[in-house]
Amino acid sequence: MATDTTTESLTKTTNSKPLPAIKRGQRILTEKPFAFVLKSKYRQQRCDNCLEEGKVRKCSNCRYVYYCNRACQTQAWLMHKHECPFLKRSYPRIVPDAARMLCRLILRLEHGGDLIRGYYTEHGSRKFRDLMSHYAEIKNDPKRLEHLESLHAVLTDMMVDSPSTVPNKTELMSIYGRLITNGFNILDGEMNSIATAIYLGVSITDHSCQPNAVATFEGNELHIYAIEDMPCLDWSKIFISYIDLLNTPEQRRLDLKEHYYFLCVCSKCTDRQEQRDMEAAVCPFRKCGSSISVKWTHCRNCQAGITPKLRNTYNEVMAMTKQHLESMKDVAYLDVCKVCLDKQAGVLHPLNVWHIKTLDAAFEAAIEVGKWPEALNYGQQLLQGFRKYNGPWHPLLGLLHMKLGKIQLYEGQCKEAMHHFEEARRILCVTHGREHRLIGEQLLPLVQQAQMELQQQMYSQ
Repeated sequence: MATDTTTESLTKTTNSKPLPAIKRGQRILTEKPFAFVLKSKYRQQRCDNCLEEGKVRKCSNCRYVYYCNRACQTQAWLMHKHECPFLKRSYPRIVPDAARMLCRLILRLEHGGDLIRGYYTEHGSRKFRDLMSHYAEIKNDPKRLEHLESLHAVLTDMMVDSPSTVPNKTELMSIYGRLITNGFNILDGEMNSIATAIYLGVSITDHSCQPNAVATFEGNELHIYAIEDMPCLDWSKIFISYIDLLNTPEQRRLDLKEHYYFLCVCSKCTDRQEQRDMEAAVCPFRKCGSSISVKWTHCRNCQAGITPKLRNTYNEVMAMTKQHLESMKDVAYLDVCKVCLDKQAGVLHPLNVWHIKTLDAAFEAAIEVGKWPEALNYGQQLLQGFRKYNGPWHPLLGLLHMKLGKIQLYEGQCKEAMHHFEEARRILCVTHGREHRLIGEQLLPLVQQAQMELQQQMYSQ
């Protein structure tokens, strides 16, 4: 992520030999976290050390964190022994995730963390203090200052028996700044955020809304995979996405400015066509079906007129859709999604990003209530939008194919399921690596089951 300019040249080598080319699907970095925290909502379901879901037992002292076995508890003790008394004091209150993460960073630095390096090449590395703190920007950001003030109050209360452990506000702001602009959400196999972490080496990587690499996780370990061929390993030319790409350029730029303090000037954000496509209406002449802007007077493909009535309907549908999607941030309701989709029909273009977001919500809601044919319908409509906006080598596209395959397998559509499983494997082998547990433990057994059932269907005919 955003880094200091003092970092040594990333392309130099210790000899004159040319650097080897990087191929799509090649893992270019593996890194353990400098510090990480399991999200509090999962603390009784997942191990605080390896992050695996399953039967867990709480720490007998603080009674706050849980572990899956003795080995994980022993491994975690090196860090947990310092925070254990503070969590014990807070129990049974839930410590905000950001406060616990700050606490861990403070303790990590207090116990030698300043000397730890994260390597991104054999000789290139970064320490925690090399990360940009954005001190000046945060000092002039009222929302950040308010958040930091609340976290300071939590830390002061947690560490009341050890007041010298809490840094002064200037130092705390510099640690906080490094956290918020360099933190990663650790994702599980379903791309759900389960933890927050700081990785040192990968902090060298900058953002693009059209990335050529992707970050995926195995437990708390981060992997960076190339999703495009590259002439060599040059970290100044390797980009990941920090944000959700299923947003308009305007929203993406706003998110990046608010959270990371820079203005994105990548090709997608400066492309006016991208904004137009994402907010497009559909041509009122059904046989045309082109994407249009309601600011136009007529469709540029078939010349059909764009009336004030269509503009008003479009604005109403967009406003309603945004309102309902905002209200369904945590839980999507299928009936609400259906109302939105009905209103959008014949008004929003199929690749309008708000239509895609509604389809995504409807897909997950239909799965949640076990309405498989409906889920299949929404998911198949979703494919084109995911491919267009997330890109052809994105984990979410691979997972969508896998989910569609699972539904079709359940519905007895084995041949169709095999197609989606093959697409999922093609994508996920690039984004996760062939050895990832998601492929070995989830996808391949589904492929084998589909093959067996397909053979049985053929024999029975």
